[in-house]
Amino acid sequence: MLLDDEQYVVKWLSQYGALPKTQVIRLLRDKSPETAEKIIRNLKRAQRIEDVGGGYYLGLDHLCKPDQRVILAVWALLRFIDFVDPMAHYPATYPSQIFFLKENIGYEIVVLYDGEQHLSKLLHPQDDDMKYIFVVPNTQMVSQIVLPKAPCLFATVEFHGEEEPDVMFYSEEVTHNGNSQFLCSDSG
Repeated sequence: MLLDDEQYVVKWLSQYGALPKTQVIRLLRDKSPETAEKIIRNLKRAQRIEDVGGGYYLGLDHLCKPDQRVILAVWALLRFIDFVDPMAHYPATYPSQIFFLKENIGYEIVVLYDGEQHLSKLLHPQDDDMKYIFVVPNTQMVSQIVLPKAPCLFATVEFHGEEEPDVMFYSEEVTHNGNSQFLCSDSG
């Protein structure tokens, strides 16, 4: 029988595919890094998870392929992880990657690459309590996205040679002359 935290790790890896070990440790938000490492070692010993990509990633088996869109979405999710129940985030419906609940509000994380701005037209919120987080390569791309009729945040994920990237959130503000500008905001 697996412990709760071990069940969480297996569930996350079954939902999202291979994830960087750093993300799995961070998803175990209530555990120290040492305890998270022990959970991972126990799961490996029980042959429930395996190293992928030389140990950078963890997966249910060594053939799991990391999905870079999902990995970027998980980096954005991790900015909210202290407010999200371990079992309250899931794979979302295309073109979104992840759906999560924070304080009874639904959020979808949508990772868009350059040239994919048109995919936002596929988003049709069914609920007034839905919000979207668009992860984009740069804020200049946002002006080309047709936004759904729901509150939206934008995020960039930038790696600077560190194991964890900088995740910056932006909100669009309309200036007094009608132009849009993007202001850095906190992740709430």
